[in-house]
Amino acid sequence: MGILSRASYVIRSKLNSVLNRAEDPTETLDYSYEQMRDQLQQVKRGIADLTTQKKRLEMQKRRLEENVEKHNQQARTAVQQDREDLARRALEKKKTKMNQIEDLEGQISDLQNQQDRLVEQKNELQRRIEEFRTKKETMKARHEAAKASSTVSEAMTATGEEFEDVGRAIERAEEQTEDMEARAAAMDELHESGAFEDVMSDKDTIDRELEQLSTDSGVEAELETLKSEVGESEAEPATDTASEGDEADRTDLESEDQEDVEAELAELQDDDQA
Repeated sequence: MGILSRASYVIRSKLNSVLNRAEDPTETLDYSYEQMRDQLQQVKRGIADLTTQKKRLEMQKRRLEENVEKHNQQARTAVQQDREDLARRALEKKKTKMNQIEDLEGQISDLQNQQDRLVEQKNELQRRIEEFRTKKETMKARHEAAKASSTVSEAMTATGEEFEDVGRAIERAEEQTEDMEARAAAMDELHESGAFEDVMSDKDTIDRELEQLSTDSGVEAELETLKSEVGESEAEPATDTASEGDEADRTDLESEDQEDVEAELAELQDDDQA
C-alpha cells in the first residue's frame, strides 16, 4: 500500500469514527422509516398510473368493439342492397378493428399482470414497513432507556467524585479544627501557669529569684516574731492579780488568736501546695 493510499485510508477511518460518534441511532431509524414510506408511496403511484393506462386501453377497446358491430351491420345492409363492394369494405374495416382489439387485449393483459405484481410488492413492502416501524419504536425505547441509564451512571460517578472531594475537605477541616483546639488548650494552660506573665515581664531570672528570696525572708522573720510572742505569753507568772473574769477574757482572746494563727498557717500551706 502506497503512502497516499495509506493516508487516504487513515483519513476515511478517522472520518468514519467521527461520523459514528455524531450519529444518533434514533434519527437514523426515523430516516430509514421515512425512506421506506416514500418508496411505498412511489409504488402506489406506479400502481395508480398502470391502472389509469389499463382503463384507457379498455375504453379504447370498447370503442373498437362498437365499431366492429357497426361495420358488421354495414356489411349486412350492403349485402341486402346488392352492394358487395360496400360490404367488402365494411368487412375489411371490421377485420382491422378486430386486430386492433386483439392487440389491446394483449396490452391490457400485460398491464393487469404488472398491476398484480405491483400490488403484491406493495403489500409486501407495507408489511415490512409495519414490522420495521415496530422494531424501530422498540429500538428507540431501548436506546432511550440505555441513554437514561448511562446518564444516571455518569451522574452517580460524578457525584461519587464530588463526595470524595467533599470528604477530603471535611477531613482537612477537622484536622484544622483539632489543631486550633489544641493550640487554644495550650494557650490556656500557659496562661494558667503564668508563663505569659513571665514573658510579658521586663525582669530577668535573677530579679525574680531575688524577689522570691526577699519574700521568703520576710515570711521567716514574721514567723520568728510570732514564735517569740507566743513564748513570752507562756512564760508570764501564774499569780496574776487580775480578776477571774479578766483571766477568762484573756484566755478566750488567746484561743481566738491561736485559731486565727492556725487558719493563716493553713492558708499559707494551701498556697504553697498550689
